[in-house]
Amino acid sequence: MDQNDSTITRIVTSLLSSVDALKTCYFAHENGTVPPLAFQVDFPRLEIVLKGEICDGPFSLNAHDLLYVPAGSWNCPQWEKPATTLSILFGKQQLGFSVQHWDGQQLQNVMKQHVARRGPRVGSFLLQALNEIRMQPQNNNTAKMIVMSLLSHCADLLSSQIQTASRSQALFEAIRDHIDANYADALSRDSVAHAFYISPNYLSHLFNKSGALGFNEYLNHTRLEKAKALLKGYDLKVKEVAHACGFTDSNYFCRLFRKNTDRSPSEYRRQYHSQLSIKE
Repeated sequence: MDQNDSTITRIVTSLLSSVDALKTCYFAHENGTVPPLAFQVDFPRLEIVLKGEICDGPFSLNAHDLLYVPAGSWNCPQWEKPATTLSILFGKQQLGFSVQHWDGQQLQNVMKQHVARRGPRVGSFLLQALNEIRMQPQNNNTAKMIVMSLLSHCADLLSSQIQTASRSQALFEAIRDHIDANYADALSRDSVAHAFYISPNYLSHLFNKSGALGFNEYLNHTRLEKAKALLKGYDLKVKEVAHACGFTDSNYFCRLFRKNTDRSPSEYRRQYHSQLSIKE
């Protein structure tokens, strides 16, 4: 599969590009003994063949055929020919997407993604309608239209997740810019969170999710980098450097500096000027 066209969102959007994109809607087994290798879960699923062909019990599914598996029901795909499938699991709190590919020898999990189920219960009502229509399998066109509506609902949730992630990243970058500009002030997790009208816990969450360093680590890293620049370029006392970089306790500054550089601030400055003299 082309990596440029392999994101879950693009796959779902591609299926929605035409009302005729889906072919036949099948309904999974509900009765009888569940085979040992069958897939059975407590939530409804959609299994859509993207490429190739799959045998699933009495069904032979080709590209853009789909199988609806009601909650508690099961299916048992037989991977014989190369094929790629999209599976959508409709959990109570989130949707689970997974793409699998059988290359003729082994089954690969190409990608997985989860998205929270928020807002009106549109998906639940559509699944209820699909459960009703499975009693009348001859109404295949209606079943396909309901599945298309479910895919449209999935696309909306995926788009919402992307927008939320984008807003979070923009907020994280704005907070970093704020720290970079105001590192000399008495910054704290609470004060920065207050400046951006968010909770301290959410601030920590943003750094843990989006950055390589936590909030305190990033703040100290920024201050220490500024301190190095002052030690190199100005003949200030260590205490003055500490205060200029937002450290109220010069002893703490010295301990932190040594921990990060294996040298005291004075040793760091002497070594820098010694190396500078040698180059000259």
